[in-house]
Amino acid sequence: MLSTEQGPISLRRRNLIATALGAGLGAALSPATSEAAGPLLRGLGELKGDAEEELAYVLALECYVYGFPLVMMDATRAVMTATSKSEQYKAPINQFGRIRTYVDPDFKDCVRISVNSLWAFSFIDLDKEPFVYSQPDTQGRYIVMQALNMWTDDFASVGSRTTGTGAGDFLIAGPTWNGVAPNGIKQTFRSTTRYASVLVQIACHSPAEFAAINKLQDQLQLTPLSAWGKPYTPPSDVPIDTSVDTTATPYDQVRLMTGEMFFKHLAAALKDNAPYRDDTKTIDKLKRIGIEVGKDFDPSKIDPAVLRGINRAPAEVWYKLETGPYTAPTVNGWQGALNIGRFGTDYTTRAFIAWFGLGALTSDDAVYPTAFVDGDGNVLDGAAKYILHLEKDEIFPSESGVWSISPYRENFYVRNAINRYGITSAMPIKYNPDGSLDIHIQAQSPGADKETNWLPCPPSLPFNLSVRVYQPKTALKDGTFKIPPIRRVRSS
Repeated sequence: MLSTEQGPISLRRRNLIATALGAGLGAALSPATSEAAGPLLRGLGELKGDAEEELAYVLALECYVYGFPLVMMDATRAVMTATSKSEQYKAPINQFGRIRTYVDPDFKDCVRISVNSLWAFSFIDLDKEPFVYSQPDTQGRYIVMQALNMWTDDFASVGSRTTGTGAGDFLIAGPTWNGVAPNGIKQTFRSTTRYASVLVQIACHSPAEFAAINKLQDQLQLTPLSAWGKPYTPPSDVPIDTSVDTTATPYDQVRLMTGEMFFKHLAAALKDNAPYRDDTKTIDKLKRIGIEVGKDFDPSKIDPAVLRGINRAPAEVWYKLETGPYTAPTVNGWQGALNIGRFGTDYTTRAFIAWFGLGALTSDDAVYPTAFVDGDGNVLDGAAKYILHLEKDEIFPSESGVWSISPYRENFYVRNAINRYGITSAMPIKYNPDGSLDIHIQAQSPGADKETNWLPCPPSLPFNLSVRVYQPKTALKDGTFKIPPIRRVRSS
């Protein structure tokens, strides 16, 4: 055990990630460990052997958590733009891809995608000029466009809650643009990073609405500012970056990166996507393990002991992501985070959301209560049967009336016999005579008379449930409203 004037530093692996923070990610360092390590880390290169490796490991844990969202976003950008033309799940840079039907368990390019909406998505490059985002009049149908920078912070919201469902043109500019928006632009939004993600959700109540919503999707446009107001057709047969691995999902690509690979990717991404001013302490820690903003990371110039510490970090962070414990505030078994998309220096919540729900909306537009356990605190298990009973005044209060509840296993849907991956507000569900609602959560059918309200879950496997409530009412955001617990059905 090493010690400083500030106190002892434990170097046992599991104790290095001792605290669970934010929406559930185990902290890379407890605050006390991080601060105590600081003075020693400044002299990292002067230490020898195990001490040097262990301190590099401590530091790499914190830096991995910090950089995880940027690397995940950049890997997603690379995979989803590795195509020569716009298609269902991919689109070239600066163009919309359009998901024209509900997704199924085979879709794994994005984690925890919803069943309420049909989606359009794009990554845009704001290095040379801004882009104009144009949307049609949806005639009152719920729509939301969100724009995220590469750190997964939300910097724009257009649609039902903010600007309405009418047609409009909105400018999205990068960090270096100093121009003036032309007439006709309703609002200007600015990304702090060169690249940005634009996601559009349009509420879809049933497959019968696919055709109508597809027509709305086709009217979504991204136009370079220099071409706005002129006839413009997005380029076709765009060259594909052949260095991009399109055989593995972004999720798996990041998960399989060694520490050296991860930090090499992070250093490259930092060149185009600057950190925030408030990140200076972590940027200093990155320097101590050889990563400097604006420069490539060259492992050959790093001490072998430091590299060993760096390469141990990813497995530990992923272990905590995948196993918890998740100690965000829990009410009736439900957990949630209200700072999504506005993380500040809450790097652990930011990393957890990048792993658990990349692209989530801010709490003004949606909340995502999630349950890993039932009302008795036992892990949700597909071998059991559950009921979620909601009284009439407990049915997910929202201004939009749009909500859903979906089961996930390892952040993705699991195929079931009736191809149902959520219960939604738009489904013809059966309410009880008093207006209350029972949702049956189990792997096998609860019986023909209850199948309308049946939410299939993975058989004989742990799973979790996520609720989505769009335009939530204040009571759901401030904690006044509490979702009832999930109750296990006991055998009679």
